[in-house]
Amino acid sequence: MSSTIVLVHGAWHGAWCWDRVAVPLREQGHAVVAVDLPGHGTDPRPLGDLHGDAAAVRDALDALDAADGEVVLVGHSYGGAVVTEAGVHPSVGRLVYLAAFCIEDHETCATAGGDDPRLAAISHEGRPNLAEAFVIHDDGTITLTPDGAADCLYNDCDQPSIDWALAHLTPQPMVTFTQSPSVASWHTRPATYVVCDHDQGVHPDLQRLMAERCETTVTWPVDHSPFLSDPTRVVEFLAELADR
Repeated sequence: MSSTIVLVHGAWHGAWCWDRVAVPLREQGHAVVAVDLPGHGTDPRPLGDLHGDAAAVRDALDALDAADGEVVLVGHSYGGAVVTEAGVHPSVGRLVYLAAFCIEDHETCATAGGDDPRLAAISHEGRPNLAEAFVIHDDGTITLTPDGAADCLYNDCDQPSIDWALAHLTPQPMVTFTQSPSVASWHTRPATYVVCDHDQGVHPDLQRLMAERCETTVTWPVDHSPFLSDPTRVVEFLAELADR
């Protein structure tokens, strides 16, 4: 039986970002659920925090039919912190971290890997800085400047894809970057990390440190958003995992 693939987006995004992956997977016969975290995409609820986002994913997992098999739970970027907490759900058979925050239960997205002495040796010279693209608002949310988002998140994408993504981005609560997951599910669930080697948003060397926490690692020559820049690669990879 093929597993159900559940896709969790990262900060500022929504389920829409998975369209080029979810549609062909469904055409191949796979069961796919792309989750809108609260306040993102078409979800009408107020923006929440990390724990509320994880609860929304658990609710989505609760709604699945047991006949659809175990779940491959995929988190992109900040979505990695979300699936780290939500991934203890009994339906989850495998976690996938796509350029994502595979963090301990005492870490946050902002402090990921902070206990590792190798972190200080990571060079940021010649790279754009995503934090410099932050626009911080009085309501505690962050948006991104268009140029900063394009340079850091979509540097391998064509211009129409960049324009489409920029038009869909929504505010992200600042608190989500400073909270720790209540549990680190990768301790008890098989996990695969996908290092995105052209990533200008989450440093590939930081990704490699976090990937050491996972059972298996693959490295792709892609940017932070391969669901836009190289969706065929993502489709083939997830289809193979789901069919195992």
